[in-house]
Amino acid sequence: MQASFRLTNGENGKENIIYTKIIPGKSWSFRILYFFLIFLVLGLGLCIISMNMVRYFGLQYMTLKESSWLEPCSDNTNSLECWLRPPSNLMHNMNDTELFWRATFAPRIKEYPYKRVPKLAFMFLTRGPLPLSPLWERFFKGNEGLFSIYVHSMPGYRANYSRSSVFYGRQIPSKVTEWGKMTMCDAERRLLANAMLDLSNEYFVLLSEACIPIRNFTIVYRYITKSRYSFLGSYDDRGPYGRGRYDKRMEPEVTLKQWRKGSQWFEINRELAIRIVEDKIYYPKFKEFCKPACYVDEHYFPTMLTIQVPHLLANRSLTYTDWSRGGPHPATYGKKDISKEFFDRIVGRKMCVYNRHLVFLCQLFARKFAPSALEPLMSLPYDVFGY
Repeated sequence: MQASFRLTNGENGKENIIYTKIIPGKSWSFRILYFFLIFLVLGLGLCIISMNMVRYFGLQYMTLKESSWLEPCSDNTNSLECWLRPPSNLMHNMNDTELFWRATFAPRIKEYPYKRVPKLAFMFLTRGPLPLSPLWERFFKGNEGLFSIYVHSMPGYRANYSRSSVFYGRQIPSKVTEWGKMTMCDAERRLLANAMLDLSNEYFVLLSEACIPIRNFTIVYRYITKSRYSFLGSYDDRGPYGRGRYDKRMEPEVTLKQWRKGSQWFEINRELAIRIVEDKIYYPKFKEFCKPACYVDEHYFPTMLTIQVPHLLANRSLTYTDWSRGGPHPATYGKKDISKEFFDRIVGRKMCVYNRHLVFLCQLFARKFAPSALEPLMSLPYDVFGY
């Protein structure tokens, strides 16, 4: 601290000495504090602006990149293999509108400029866990590169599979699904669209957590890939549970004569999958006019595809279901039902048409099996299923 003074004339003519104290240290402290506060306010403002810009632009970029929208390639070569690479992370941020649009990208030239091995996409529509997954693991073993797996469960469910499991990381973004309502078909379309993002997937098999394979993978693969037709049940039921569910307000898009019924569980090729995912003509009609006791999952796809491409349908499903007990749900099989003789009866000697020829091999999958059936299923001898 320093002191200075100056002389002034007082009232009495005498000079007065006035001392002024100057404290430069304190003055500079206030200035430094002032500039620090300005810097802090500006810094916080820039941080807030930057965070919002990153949130808006950065997440959009990540969404596009992770979902293989505009920049599926992360390397500098931008090679063909890079563009063919399927999404590594199935949990993308696309909504259904964006997903369906992206999934319907299809090459117009049918001759692929690379060696393409067509894969089967196994799509599981389930509420939560897959209690029969150990049986499926055994079915898939040794056939890597010929299949892919997609699981649509209830939104809050998170699976806990080990990294070595074929089901690890195969859940897709899902929404609430209700039996007999349009949300069921929404989930099926969502499964198809996610599977279609992998260009190697050519055939699509819809399954539930209660389904099992009753033939080995080699037979299943050859049967589906060598077929001229897609397997989706479609028939004209003139009774109360068929035509009786038709609503005349669906005209002119759907007439009573065009109304069809079929199994929910299908095995279709990519051409039909695109038609299902891209549909905006029949979807609004079924959503508005087919509600319980009209069960939309039994009528929407069979009716639409019969109108559009009847020549591509085998008009039957490859999934065995027992409706002999009556009621709105099929028979469920538990631990006590499982035996070699039981499956001999299911497979039987029933004949069906395959590529315009009569054959004895008619079903590749079966349902509906309770979790208690797993242990005896795993204990069956090899010759029952061939795996």
